[in-house]
Amino acid sequence: MTSPSEFARLIHRHDGVDAFNEVSRVALSDDRPARVRLVIEDGPHVVALAFAAGDAPVDLAVHPDHRRRGHGSALLDTLLGQGERRFWAHGDLPPARGWAALLGLQRERTLLRLALQSGMRPDPVAVPTGTTIRPFRDEDLSGLLEVNARAFATHPEQRSMDRADFERRAGSDWYDPADLFVAEQRGRIVGFHWTKIHKGMGEVYVLGVEPNHHGEGLGSALLARGLHHLAEAGVDGVELYVEDDNAHALDLYTAAGFAEVSRDVLYVSTMPVAAGPAPS
Repeated sequence: MTSPSEFARLIHRHDGVDAFNEVSRVALSDDRPARVRLVIEDGPHVVALAFAAGDAPVDLAVHPDHRRRGHGSALLDTLLGQGERRFWAHGDLPPARGWAALLGLQRERTLLRLALQSGMRPDPVAVPTGTTIRPFRDEDLSGLLEVNARAFATHPEQRSMDRADFERRAGSDWYDPADLFVAEQRGRIVGFHWTKIHKGMGEVYVLGVEPNHHGEGLGSALLARGLHHLAEAGVDGVELYVEDDNAHALDLYTAAGFAEVSRDVLYVSTMPVAAGPAPS
């Protein structure tokens, strides 16, 4: 019998991108309750799945062996009828663009996946005067969460990280406190870089700087510290996710040698519509 979490992994292996975001994958793995959970099955096998945890947009995927049979259209028709209007297209693959065009969905948000160019190592970056960048300690958590809330005040997902959410992430099999760094000035946390190593791949997981300290070079120094850490760990590569309209962050990452490899698009319906025949 195929479980939803196994189905999600199968889609990733076939398409090369995750059809479900990190929050959804964790919820599926833990079999947590969800706001949206629609499944089409063929006997014991999942052939199509729509899922959304909390108030997140809907993630939707169809089994590679069951595409172009109307399963995706059936799910979208049901979801739109239930009032769902926001859908992630991870990888922005052609079938998703076909659905969006047919249903008149509009692009609202684009999330870029960047990867460090092969063989590149970060240049040394001077740490701003009066700043110490060091590994995270448990007593830093309150300060880190305060910086995160201000640094990501307008970010749809990251702004909601609280102590419970941090602890859930820290309970993941990839978590290692040695991968998390904080920038400190006069005993106060003013920035952090949470790197991640999972299955040999490194990630700039979260990099946040106190808004009052922008322009001091903290972002560059924190990025360089994390990248040196990942290089020393011998990862196979380094990737990150960033909003396509975050010009400051894009300048920081491209200057460090990152380049776009894929993108996720949030499609939104602005009016009641009914799904018709569409690519599955």
